Amino acid sequence: MATLGRFLFFFAVVKPLVLVVLGLNVRRAHLLPRTGPAILVANHNSHLDTVVLLSLFPYHLAMKVRPVAAADYFLRNRVLAWFALHIMRIIPVDRTVRSCAAEMMHGVSAALEAGEIVLLFPEGTRGEPEHLGQFQSGVAHMVKPHPEVPVIPVFVHGAGKALPRGEAVLVPFFCDVLVGEPLFWCGDRAKFMGKLEQRFDELAAEGNFPQWA
Repeated sequence: MATLGRFLFFFAVVKPLVLVVLGLNVRRAHLLPRTGPAILVANHNSHLDTVVLLSLFPYHLAMKVRPVAAADYFLRNRVLAWFALHIMRIIPVDRTVRSCAAEMMHGVSAALEAGEIVLLFPEGTRGEPEHLGQFQSGVAHMVKPHPEVPVIPVFVHGAGKALPRGEAVLVPFFCDVLVGEPLFWCGDRAKFMGKLEQRFDELAAEGNFPQWA
């Protein structure tokens, strides 16, 4: 049931939505992982971000992508929880309970050890449309135990216009995705976060996108 659901979701929703309804331009797609384990780090303006990122992969790899997502939102009712856990295959994190950090770390490590691709949004929540928010250092804690795993920064532009936070109606806006050179854990949290933030600033500047009011 879940396997069929994932197949239908990918080919009947993800691909048509991104490639036909929105449109997509990808720079340096060759830097995306061809296998796991790997960590994708992306900015977060919209629920469409995950869908856009899934569309970048062939089906067999897209099914290995495990988004780290908020349990209080995606597990708030049985139907959404089933979809989030079995179709999107999220790694749930409870943002309201600090003691859940170890459980989340276990979920991330288990996914990486299984050769999967973990998707992290270091801003922690959806921000203002097309504006980079402050990165939380929690991403460094997840990367630290896996210094051999590549961390690929991915800057998404346009999804925040198509479906911004708080909106329920999708407006077709072309999406751009800029993939950066992979990073690896450098042994120091502040240095790693500095490099990650610098890489995103460079990707945003490369796109030269106009400010979204």
